[in-house]
Amino acid sequence: MDLPTYETLALEAAEPHVLVVRLNRPQVSNALNTQMGRDLHALWSWLTAEPGDTRCVVFTAAGEKAFCGGGDLKERHGMTDAQWRHQHEIFERAYWTMLDCPLPIVAAVTGHAYAGGLEMVLASDFAYGVAGARFALTEVTIGIMPGAGGTQTLPRIVGERRAKEIILTGTPFTAADALDWGILNKVFDTREELHDAAMATARRIAANAPLSVRQAKRSMHFGLQMDLRSALRFEIECYNQLVGTDDRREGIASFNEKRRPVFQGR
Repeated sequence: MDLPTYETLALEAAEPHVLVVRLNRPQVSNALNTQMGRDLHALWSWLTAEPGDTRCVVFTAAGEKAFCGGGDLKERHGMTDAQWRHQHEIFERAYWTMLDCPLPIVAAVTGHAYAGGLEMVLASDFAYGVAGARFALTEVTIGIMPGAGGTQTLPRIVGERRAKEIILTGTPFTAADALDWGILNKVFDTREELHDAAMATARRIAANAPLSVRQAKRSMHFGLQMDLRSALRFEIECYNQLVGTDDRREGIASFNEKRRPVFQGR
C-alpha cells in the first residue's frame, strides 16, 4: 500500500495490516501546531475513507522525551482572537475525525502527554504507556480550558469527580496514576517493551475478522452515547450486518476444519 506523506507525521506499514503513526516534531516535544492539526485531520479522514488493508493503528511519537507537549505556544504567541479560533477549529476537526475513525487505534505513549497530547491519548481506543511518562490537562493554568474533547472524554474514563480534580487543578500525574485511573491499560519500564507490547496487541487485533472488529468498535463507541435499550438495539443492528459476510462463513468453516481463519474483510 502506498502511504501518504505528511510534514509532521511519520507513517510506517510495520507489518501486514498494522500501520504505525508517529507524531514527528521531536525537537519541540511533538507540540501540536497548525500543520500537525491539518496532517492529523487528513490522516484520520484517509483511514476512514480508504483504509486499504490496514486493520489496526499504533499511534505513537518520535523522540525520547515526550509523546506530545500540547499546543505549540510559540506559534500561538501573538495570534489574534480570530486566528486562534481558526486554528482551534482545525484541531477540533482532527480530534473528532480521530474519535470517529472506524479502525482500532492503540496509543503507545512514549513520554509526557500534556494538554492536547493527553487529549489524543483519551481519543484513542486504549493506551499503553512508559513508566516515566507524566500526564496533565494544563489549559486552565494559561487562561483557556481543554477544548479538544478533554472535558468530555476524561470524565467518561476516570469519572466526574476525578476529572474535575485533574482539569481544575492542572496538576500533572504519573503513569502509575494513569494506569490506576483507567487512562492507560498497561505500563512498561522501557520504550522498547512498550513498542513490542503495542505491536503485539495490534497484531492480535489485526488477525481477527476486520469487519467484526470495526462493527464491535462502532457498537461500543456510539452505544455509549445512548440509553441502554437503544444501545442494545443498535448492537443487534451492528451484529446483523456481519451475518451475511464471507468472513463470518470463513470463521465458522475454519473452526470446524481446525485451521486458522483467513479473513478478507468482506
